[in-house]
Amino acid sequence: MKFLTISAIIISLAFASGKPEVNEWRGAGRTGVYPDKDLLKVWPETGPTEVLRIENIGNGFVSPVFSEDRLYISGEIDSMSLLFCFDLRGQKQWQTVLGREWTKTFRGTRSAATLAGDLLYVGTGNGNLFCVRCSNGRIEWSKDLKNDFGAKLPLHGHSASPLVDGDKVYWMAGGEENNMVALDRFTGKLLWSNKGFGEVEAYNSPKLIELPKGKIVVTFSAYHLMGFDAASGKLLWSQEQDVYPLDKRSPGNGDTHCNTVLYEDGAIYYEAGDGNCGVKLKLSADGDSITQEWRNNRFDGYMGGMVKIGNFVYGSVTTRPQLMSLNAATGSIADSLSVGTGALIAADNMLYYYNQKGDMNLVSINEGKFTKVSSFHITEGAMQHFAHPVINKGLLWQRHGNVLLAFDIRKK
Repeated sequence: MKFLTISAIIISLAFASGKPEVNEWRGAGRTGVYPDKDLLKVWPETGPTEVLRIENIGNGFVSPVFSEDRLYISGEIDSMSLLFCFDLRGQKQWQTVLGREWTKTFRGTRSAATLAGDLLYVGTGNGNLFCVRCSNGRIEWSKDLKNDFGAKLPLHGHSASPLVDGDKVYWMAGGEENNMVALDRFTGKLLWSNKGFGEVEAYNSPKLIELPKGKIVVTFSAYHLMGFDAASGKLLWSQEQDVYPLDKRSPGNGDTHCNTVLYEDGAIYYEAGDGNCGVKLKLSADGDSITQEWRNNRFDGYMGGMVKIGNFVYGSVTTRPQLMSLNAATGSIADSLSVGTGALIAADNMLYYYNQKGDMNLVSINEGKFTKVSSFHITEGAMQHFAHPVINKGLLWQRHGNVLLAFDIRKK
């Protein structure tokens, strides 16, 4: 009987290890570009119609992730991290306590969940990683940042969203020995570990690049962009973030690189305002090396995300609080729009830009040129306006602290 039980488990895991449907932070491939079509090109003066409001989700900057009929989001309440599941009418299905949450600076959750099949992978600001069953909120396994990986936290807490591919979950632990790790996503077993440069994590959610030869995981640690072979964990290449010399490096100086890189047609684009700013790298055909093609020091956003549409890259900048576009071929500035610093996504050839004053802006684009079309102000919620917008089934979702709002942006 015991043998049959073990066999059943092995068979179950074998079937489950097929490539699952993955829903993650900033949409498919973490590009920030959503597939929704037939969306409004102009909003009413007061903004699109609010169709749902979910309150009491706790403090946090985490955006929701969606399955077909549910959404998942975490928040901090009384110093604890809670993971919530709601149906798409806003009815709570379950909640699970994950453990203590980050409260030292900008208190609240900051690691968005990643959904793969019937499992969720979510981190806390204290760097611990959890695998949770979607159907009932049961914790299947967890990892402790300090005890399991010997890692330390960056100045503002662990903020990366887990990356899932096939039967692996990738996690930037930030330990001196266990810097970047890959775990069996069903059991939490360590599959590989790479020490990288032994630096703390840089608030950066990894990107998976698929090549004919294999797959590469790309992410930042405090002072390096790194590319790892996804199968073996080998460090293939790196680029130092050289703005701060060695004697000037300390927590909060040169180590904040929140924006996930973009990849298209053999090129990696990134925006690291606390590092090398705007950069385009040519990735070799075999994925084993990189060559810098351009660098633009004015493209200096820290954490608002970036998108690439056609021949242009768009992102928030910090020194001059603007939305900026760059020519992807040359790195030259194509246009800028004074709408403050914020978080950027795109859909249906329009930009959705939520600035840190709480203004949601609708911006049209034409060969890198901006036209601000509509805007409205979000007053509900509390604390900083840091959460990234999400578009799902024609609804624009925006979190502000303990409130999650949904607006209907579909054409009638």
